[in-house]
Amino acid sequence: MTKDHYSQQNKYKRIYSFGVIFLSEWIGIFCFLNGTGIPGDGRCLFRSVVHGACLREGKPSPSEGLEKCLADELRDKVADEFIKRRRDTEWFLEDDFDTYVMQMRQPHVWGGEPELLMSSHVLKMPITVFMRDKKRGNLKVVAEYGQEYGMENPIRVLYHGYGHYDALGSLIIGAKSKPCKKR
Repeated sequence: MTKDHYSQQNKYKRIYSFGVIFLSEWIGIFCFLNGTGIPGDGRCLFRSVVHGACLREGKPSPSEGLEKCLADELRDKVADEFIKRRRDTEWFLEDDFDTYVMQMRQPHVWGGEPELLMSSHVLKMPITVFMRDKKRGNLKVVAEYGQEYGMENPIRVLYHGYGHYDALGSLIIGAKSKPCKKR
């Protein structure tokens, strides 16, 4: 098993941190995002979003069982949101609309960008998606959803680029040390 990949048998969450250099270079601070590994069970997008929503609301991280239950509830609400917004969403879905929505209700079906957008509407919260910048070894923002619900303290998720999402926590920010000047 690779460092970033989680098999369906993995029942333990892993906590990790990332330096976010895109902020530090511009504004002279260092930032870290705490992350939580999410099981790769077909619900990882929804699990990551509900995990982030709990943290955003000041609640503790949900247990794996509660997280699974909340993820399945969010999935159903997202499917309902597609139906509610059919006129606006039908054109960007890959399959026949009714088939797509029916399949999305199944717990093993992976979610993607359309589900992130609908999740932001269901929760009325912004969602920011990060990916690793392999050249620099840091994270970069690749998508933002639900900015109409505010831009502060979004739900943060990490997309690994091969269909897996992990939860990211809050930014931890500190002053960047400055080099000493020679006299």
